[in-house]
Amino acid sequence: MMKKKILIFTFAFVLAFTMFGCSGSDKVTIGSKDFSENVVVGEMLAQLIENHTDLKVERKLNMGGTFVCFEAIKNGDIDIYPEYTGTGLTAQLKMDVITDPDEAYRVVAEEFDNQFAVKWLEPFGFNNTYTLAVSEEVYQQYGIETFSDLAEVSDDLVFGAEHEFFDRQDGFDGLVEVYDMQFKGDPQKMNVSLKYQAIGNGDMDVTDAFATDGPIMKYNLKVLKDDKGFFPPYYAAPIIRNEALKAHPELEEVLNMMAGLLDDGKMTELNYKIDVEGQEIETVAKEFLQSEGLI
Repeated sequence: MMKKKILIFTFAFVLAFTMFGCSGSDKVTIGSKDFSENVVVGEMLAQLIENHTDLKVERKLNMGGTFVCFEAIKNGDIDIYPEYTGTGLTAQLKMDVITDPDEAYRVVAEEFDNQFAVKWLEPFGFNNTYTLAVSEEVYQQYGIETFSDLAEVSDDLVFGAEHEFFDRQDGFDGLVEVYDMQFKGDPQKMNVSLKYQAIGNGDMDVTDAFATDGPIMKYNLKVLKDDKGFFPPYYAAPIIRNEALKAHPELEEVLNMMAGLLDDGKMTELNYKIDVEGQEIETVAKEFLQSEGLI
């Protein structure tokens, strides 16, 4: 009889350990894409959780491009990462561009919840929309201000961008079709970390850029106006698996402490500190959170 009781107790203990024990129940995993802005925002989220909850944080920062992170959150390899409304809309949902920022957010929030069991939390405040940038030399030579101006002289110019830009609905193919651009030769494809150096060195004349990228300042690039509204709004926000949020509902309030705190100017400044001045991402994240009184 005693052996039976011991066996029953042991079984119950193992079951409880499996359901509630150390196998991930007290841990969340944060990922990020492979560029400084996304990494530093991911680091901010990690530090917030560590300072305001008892949860352990596993960092999988600088994972790769959009599709790597998206597959990881769908598969449960990560629980949270920073995403952009325009990316969610066009790259992941394969939907047409929505130019109204609030409507774009509403659509991605609803569809991610329905299709992927992933929740969009409140946006950070900055709109890191895609744009196009040209070198100072090209700007001085042609005096172009808009994408349409660029189209008129595009056959004299070399275009280059990171690999992902050529795989998106809101990327290269759609851009050249809408604006009837014909660039000189085949476009150059490279790692995202190399494109600003390439345009800075004169290896190409035009590249895609994010509006808050620090190297725009470093290389004195001229950002052009998307006069036909090709690129959708790219407001950044944390996204989290519904399963993780159900297990740790306190995460919503903690992560939403970042809501509206980062405008375009602040994000550009943080990117500049990392990409141009070479400051450590962990330090930049910590100093920003401390300046906002969050840690």
